[in-house]
Amino acid sequence: MLQRLKNRKDVPLEEQVRAVQHGDEDARHHLLSSYQPFIATSVSKVCKRYIDPERDDEFSVGFMAFNEAIDSYSEEKGSSFLTFARLVITRKVIDYIRKESVDVTTVSLDQSDDEEEQTNAADWRLSQVSKDAFEEEQVAWYRQMEIEEYNRKLEEYKLSFSELVSVSPKHQDAKESAKEVARFVYENKEFREYVLTKKRLPIKKIEPHVNVSKKTIERNRKYILAVFVLLVEDFTYLKEYVQGVNE
Repeated sequence: MLQRLKNRKDVPLEEQVRAVQHGDEDARHHLLSSYQPFIATSVSKVCKRYIDPERDDEFSVGFMAFNEAIDSYSEEKGSSFLTFARLVITRKVIDYIRKESVDVTTVSLDQSDDEEEQTNAADWRLSQVSKDAFEEEQVAWYRQMEIEEYNRKLEEYKLSFSELVSVSPKHQDAKESAKEVARFVYENKEFREYVLTKKRLPIKKIEPHVNVSKKTIERNRKYILAVFVLLVEDFTYLKEYVQGVNE
């Protein structure tokens, strides 16, 4: 299998991932070796600096995350493997950075010679306010990374995150109807694959299956596609941010 994967560049990446999931460890080794530049680039975007695979611990975290992504990836969600892997890497590296930041602060404070200062520092670390602030900051990081990835995916459909407000239906009932259409397309395998391939809605084919007119679907086409992409990709925090998508 490894020899075949190395010599046949036309073998889809998702097919290589499936081979690993079915027990082909040679294929796993091939992927982990071949995609180290992708891992380094993904980690670098999170750290905002050059990442040295030989020296930086963050690369090791990203490497393990990529390996985890290979095992947990599912084509049923509709997203590409690299999109999924990039998100897994991002989340793991952010977790690592946050944990390291807390550990460094703790060590620094514990080395203080002033006992009262140590006590106050411990109280600060244990306070619920600080805990909540940390968690909110962490979620904000996740959400920002997902927005960046979401925007990249929207560009494939000639859309952008910044224009979502302008393309969103003004009335709540129209917005809910558009979401229903997006969910229908996402849940229907034939239509889902069509949109993922063509990057557009098969409006004429959709109309008979939904309680929305062709004219309304066309008018809300961009918003429907935007919601569809949100459903397809593994944007956990962004789905929570964009209220009502899963309702």
